[in-house]
Amino acid sequence: MANKEEIMEVLKGVIDPEIGINIVDLGLIYEVESKEKENIITMTLTTPGCPMHSTITTWVENVVGHLEPEKKVIVNLVWEPQWTPDKMSFEARQELGH
Repeated sequence: MANKEEIMEVLKGVIDPEIGINIVDLGLIYEVESKEKENIITMTLTTPGCPMHSTITTWVENVVGHLEPEKKVIVNLVWEPQWTPDKMSFEARQELGH
């Protein structure tokens, strides 16, 4: 069974196509739960009207699903708390010049 760190590592492979930074460093992943039969990813997007909404959530399902193909992947997309730039990692802020 994969642990939270392993799941977060594969999620770093999901790049926000509009910003060019992975969704972990952007601070879009709020919670990762690894259960016996499913992995649950609670996340947000930078804006509620993000045009890449379904693409990003599908990528999340795919990368986590490849890590543990025997488990169902559930992506909970939430808007509270709202994403703000202060949720970004130090590295992401440096890359964006913040």
